[in-house]
Amino acid sequence: MTEASATPPTGSAPARSGRLREFWYYFRENRGAVFGLWIFVAFALCAAFAPILSPYDPTEQFRQHILQPPAWQEGGSWAFPLGTDPLGRDMLSRLIEGARYSFFVGIVVVTFAASGGILVGLISGFAPKWLDMIIMRIMDIILAFPSLLLALVLVAILGPSLTNAMIAIGIVLQPHYVRLTRASVMSERKKDYVTAARVVGASRLRLMFVTVLPNCLAPIIVQAALSFSTAILDAAALGFLGMGAQPPTPEWGTMLAEAREFILRAWWVVTFPGLAILVTVLAINLMGDGLRDALDPKLKRS
Repeated sequence: MTEASATPPTGSAPARSGRLREFWYYFRENRGAVFGLWIFVAFALCAAFAPILSPYDPTEQFRQHILQPPAWQEGGSWAFPLGTDPLGRDMLSRLIEGARYSFFVGIVVVTFAASGGILVGLISGFAPKWLDMIIMRIMDIILAFPSLLLALVLVAILGPSLTNAMIAIGIVLQPHYVRLTRASVMSERKKDYVTAARVVGASRLRLMFVTVLPNCLAPIIVQAALSFSTAILDAAALGFLGMGAQPPTPEWGTMLAEAREFILRAWWVVTFPGLAILVTVLAINLMGDGLRDALDPKLKRS
């Protein structure tokens, strides 16, 4: 064996590195996306290290400090920097712990919705016309209902809990993945590399999952980022309506529901959970815009 033949090919690693550099170049052109990425990283770190970062147990009650204002306001204390809630629980600890629940909801819902939606979309894209029509009409029926209303109905059937809320939101988001995957598959099926793979005898499953699916991932990744924020927002809405996480779970929507009767007396008990939802969802949406710019060839700027 010659020295040249014994040396393994190394072209794939530089090519992969070049693609990453190209992706980062287009992503960082969108400054809002970079800002959203940093906020998302901070959000993920809060979720990962919530037990370490929280100054108190989020369910611990300090009865002598009920509705204590933030530290910078008269009557506040740096022992509770963001104040306390109607039961005397530390707002900062509950907000940090709430990041863990929101991040968990986003991951579970996106994984559930994307895996099922991609599978059904692939089947629809390769299926006979009659089966494709049946699948897409079912998706159209689901999309005809307002997403939050449909999620409410599903949670009412399954029972109010965070787990059932995640299942309901995942089902509601699946049609978006089905339609997006099917559209990408129908576009890719007409290309020469798919025809070549079919000619050399590739099986239907190999065509679906090995040949076509990797080339459909760019729009799906963007949809996953946007669905992450939608899942957090819908989970908070269900929690606010009493159909999601149940007290004393420190989920942001549930915190808003528990504090709504104290809006006029204690502004901080509703303002801080609302800001946490707003900033997180906005950051993820900005990051999704950057992913779209970086992954869609039509949107890349020279």
